[in-house]
Amino acid sequence: MFILKISIIHRRLKFNSMKPRTRARSIALQALYEIDITGHPAELVITERLSETPLEGNLGEFARTIVFGILPIVHELDQVIAKHAPEWPLDQVATIDRNIMRIALWEIAVSNQTPLKVAINEAVELGKLYGSDSTPRFVNGVLGSLALHYNDIVQHFKNLN
Repeated sequence: MFILKISIIHRRLKFNSMKPRTRARSIALQALYEIDITGHPAELVITERLSETPLEGNLGEFARTIVFGILPIVHELDQVIAKHAPEWPLDQVATIDRNIMRIALWEIAVSNQTPLKVAINEAVELGKLYGSDSTPRFVNGVLGSLALHYNDIVQHFKNLN
């Protein structure tokens, strides 16, 4: 129990030291994880996360945009991720890792608001905070493979519309 409390305190300190947009991504990640695991309604989940951890300015809207940008195309995102990580069937990838990669891929290929390298670095940082010891390396490897096919992937998502 004591170790769990230290872990929670450590995460809060790391969360508070994050850059503002990283905090918004973190809230979006927590929401996506909960939705993935429990099937709770997305609006309820993101509203709850944002009420527990208010974000300044338009960052709450940024977190919402991530969540509601990903959910309608989650299967397409997963197909692209699976194609570039064939040795790891997506149903065997940790839920948190899968959602970290979904966020990065969505930012890279759909929203086009985040530079490729920034999206990958942000994903690796989220992996360090929320994933296992191997998450940062795994996420970096898969997203690095996606980066090699950046133009094709962006075009793929443009064709969905």
